[in-house]
Amino acid sequence: MIDTAWAQAGPGGAPPALVSFAPLLLVFVVFYFLLIRPQQQKQKEHRLMLENLKKNDEVITTGGLYGRVITIETQIVTLEVAPNVRVRVDRPQIASLARKDEPKSKDDPKAKDKDK
Repeated sequence: MIDTAWAQAGPGGAPPALVSFAPLLLVFVVFYFLLIRPQQQKQKEHRLMLENLKKNDEVITTGGLYGRVITIETQIVTLEVAPNVRVRVDRPQIASLARKDEPKSKDDPKAKDKDK
């Protein structure tokens, strides 16, 4: 009836610091490649598009206006949104170039053929 006393090892040491930070580093790397890097690439493309604007380019503003570039100053771009209707916009507010294959109006026969 005598119980044998077994010697137990002491508590293990702390895990290495790299193992403790590995999940945190992994999450940061995933966020960088899924969120931060694509956003930086979009900003770079937008900046290049603004630098390469030229007269008569068809553009879309962030407010949704479609227009044709008439004049380009350092920070201001003048757009013609309708015949004899010109609007001055801040250069960064130009969202993108309008695609050339977009139909101009609903009455355009080419646009009706594409819908069928």
